[in-house]
Amino acid sequence: MKAIKIVLLIVGVLILIPLMMAVFITREYDVEREIIITRSKAEVFDYVRHLKNQDNYNKWIRMDPQLKKDFSGTDGEVGCTYYWDGDKAGKGEQKITQIVDGERVEAELHFIKPFEGLAHTQMVTEEISPGQTKVSWGMKGESQYPMNFMNLFMNSMLGADLDESLTTLKTVLEKESSID
Repeated sequence: MKAIKIVLLIVGVLILIPLMMAVFITREYDVEREIIITRSKAEVFDYVRHLKNQDNYNKWIRMDPQLKKDFSGTDGEVGCTYYWDGDKAGKGEQKITQIVDGERVEAELHFIKPFEGLAHTQMVTEEISPGQTKVSWGMKGESQYPMNFMNLFMNSMLGADLDESLTTLKTVLEKESSID
């Protein structure tokens, strides 16, 4: 009986510590990664502006082969919305909110499952040289208490996923002899 009380006390403390820490942790997160792609800025931008192309490089989409997808609006234009529902990727929608032609695509992500949330992403293309483009991909949002405890790990976890997706994007674009 005494051992059970000790185990319950330890479990209680292990649960209580993160909850107490979360009170002092910022609710906002802002993660950005970048990569250099050996392609012209126009080619890279014309590729990343289309939500359907994320099937080829986005880690979260690629990890869920049974993902159910739907689109509304014209892909690559403001208002285009991508809806997803999957076992691994959860459920949500991504809507293009702003495009600065040749420069930046901004989108709003509404996560529905497994957790409700809202985030904003942007992909920015910058010419390094006529045949080299820097792509920056960032995501920022706010986590409600007590989920904001995860913000301690957001830069490394989300950053690793962005890095992997950008590396795949680089591979896809540099392999293609011509991009549609």
